[in-house]
Parts: sequence; structure tokens; C-alpha cells
Amino acid sequence: MHFIIIDGPNLNLTGTREPGFYGDRDMKSFLAEITSGFSEHTIDYFQSNIEGELINKLHASGFSYDGIILNAGGYTHTSVAIGDAVKAIVVPVVEVHLSNVYSRESFRWESFISPGARGVISGFGLAGYRLAIQSFLG
Repeated sequence: MHFIIIDGPNLNLTGTREPGFYGDRDMKSFLAEITSGFSEHTIDYFQSNIEGELINKLHASGFSYDGIILNAGGYTHTSVAIGDAVKAIVVPVVEVHLSNVYSRESFRWESFISPGARGVISGFGLAGYRLAIQSFLG
């Protein structure tokens, strides 16, 4: 199977940014581990801090992959456009958050992504990406 992880703003700083919320492990080393752990599958990765680039990547990926793992970061709670992009594609999307958004500020409790997503994984750190892939594999 072929998956893509799409990460939004500030996730390029995973491992250094607010390690109490997001952990102290960087995404590059985690991606090496996860691709090795799922070696029979192909896992692509894309990260952008720009909303339009995330939408373009969803459009480009949303008809050819077996699954999309989307961590839209702060755009989760603000971007109707990303939510609409998720609804417009046919590939199933699992929404992932490193932190437990429900233990944080109340504005993080609303997601514009969730209504179009197959499911939501929140609060398990980088392991959430692994759980998302496993959810596609059954």
C-alpha cells in the first residue's frame, strides 16, 4: 500500500518545539523508523507551513494513494479550505495530532478536518502516525 503523511505548520520543528506537548524526537529520525517498520509499504512525506500548499498536496494525493495521514497543525482549527479539500478527495484521511487537543486551549477542540476524516488520533505523540497507518491496514 502507498501512504502519505502531510504535516502542517510548525511540524518541521518537531523535536525542538515545545517538547512537553510534542515530544523531543525529530520527524526525520521518526520517518526513518516508521518506513523501516512498514517496509512492505511506501510512505511519502510532505510538510508545509503554507495553507495553500497543503491544499494542493491534498488535491494531488487525494486520488492516487491508499491513505493520507494529515496533521494540519493549527490549521485544523482555522481552515475551512483544508476541511473542504479533505471532503473533496476520495482517498481516506486520518487526522492526527501529537498532543491531546482536548487537554489544551478550548479553541483547539474544534476541527474543520474531522467531518471529512475517517478518524482522529490525538495525544499519542509520534506514535499517532503509526496508529493511523495501522488503521488503514486493518
